[in-house]
Amino acid sequence: MKKSYILCISKLIWGLFLYALGSVIIINAHIGYAPWDVFHVGAAKTIGVSVGTVSIVTGIFIGFLVFFLGEKLGLGTILNMVLIGGFIDIIFLINVIPLAKSIIWSILMLIIGLIMLALGTYFYISSGLGAGPRDSLMVALTRKTGLPIGVCRGMIEVTVVTIGWKLGGMVGVGTLVVAFTIGFWIQVTFKAFQFDATKIKHETLNQTYKGIFSINR
Repeated sequence: MKKSYILCISKLIWGLFLYALGSVIIINAHIGYAPWDVFHVGAAKTIGVSVGTVSIVTGIFIGFLVFFLGEKLGLGTILNMVLIGGFIDIIFLINVIPLAKSIIWSILMLIIGLIMLALGTYFYISSGLGAGPRDSLMVALTRKTGLPIGVCRGMIEVTVVTIGWKLGGMVGVGTLVVAFTIGFWIQVTFKAFQFDATKIKHETLNQTYKGIFSINR
């Protein structure tokens, strides 16, 4: 394997781990989950499986959906489907993130969780190995409907929050804070790393495969 791909895949996996860690921290802050996690936790309670399992199954379903909608999948898309949910279950299993027992701890954990999500997003996107299934769904809907990307993202998140809330996922102040400030935290993180996401051209799964196994000349 080429050294560049070792670095890219390492950044990708590290980013997915940080994203999972941020999700668990926000869940344990206990003042409202991130929009997608409202659905993941609600569905997990209803079905009787782990939060990570729901995340994986949801990611796989969306991955197939966006593929049939014409979006190309990358290695990052595939690993996103599996690793975030797997990391979430492992973090919950080893029980290293305490449940907040005061409003001060809840606020602090919410902020830390948001920072982890932003850092995870930076490492994951900067790997250039493909968008996640949920991001791809947002892009696919934008392309199919012609609506602004922000409108499509809002429609998706309102839908999953509503379904998740009906299934028992926690909706609270934290949900609103994540929904309305995650963009700010990502922007600050990208600026700190002097990273321009618009300059990243994501590889498809086929391109990555050929790149990894091509013969050095």
